[in-house]
Amino acid sequence: MLVMPAMFVGHGSPMNAIESNGYSQSWRAAGEALPRPKAIVVVSAHWYADGAAVTAMDRPRTIHDFYGFPRDLYAVQYPAQGSPDLAARIARLASPFEVSLDQAWGLDHGAWSVLVHLFPAADIPVVQLAIDARQPAAFHWELGAALAPLRDEGVLIMGSGFFTHNLREFVFEGPVPEWSRDFDAWGRDVLAGGDVDALLDFQHKAPAAHTAHPRTEHFAPLFVTLGAGESDLAAQRPVIEGFWGGLAKRSVQLG
Repeated sequence: MLVMPAMFVGHGSPMNAIESNGYSQSWRAAGEALPRPKAIVVVSAHWYADGAAVTAMDRPRTIHDFYGFPRDLYAVQYPAQGSPDLAARIARLASPFEVSLDQAWGLDHGAWSVLVHLFPAADIPVVQLAIDARQPAAFHWELGAALAPLRDEGVLIMGSGFFTHNLREFVFEGPVPEWSRDFDAWGRDVLAGGDVDALLDFQHKAPAAHTAHPRTEHFAPLFVTLGAGESDLAAQRPVIEGFWGGLAKRSVQLG
């Protein structure tokens, strides 16, 4: 049986959902190149909760978790089915970690703004997994490792965050800040070398780590991806490289 890849994407502005640009075109090309998943597990930086949870409803709602954008963006819906059965299996696989079955959240823009390009027909079941704000990087790597068997069952595991993320340092015009370039170059090299331990300890080992990630929620989805896809670190390939607003959008596929 074909093993599904694991992915990490830098999702960027929700406007990517309705714009045709280099990022949206890259996601569409990546979706066309992927085998068709039986289901998708998305780990989004924008569900940052006091505990691990997974959506377990039949029809997850499309969450417009932003303000001040054009009306057309708020009209976007991603009407994929959920999968209570997959959610329950995730909770079992994650044991002894506790993953609660959630009936309230849905798909936030970290999920649907990318999925509308990867799988525009919205005809594949999707569940979303929360980032546990209480837990360190190693927890999210271990959680991803626990979910790795799902890849053998045709499930795509996708982390959605940002390779550098500091909106206080967002650059509307001008060169990419040195701190963002340095962190991105370090991360690129460490990923290429398969040094998971260094990535998990990025706050102490990466240049400008606390500027690149004042909070860890946009980097944590990468750790879930690495846990789920560690066996394919040697088969990684970039999906997107480059910067937006001075922030690194590096995205990678494992397998």
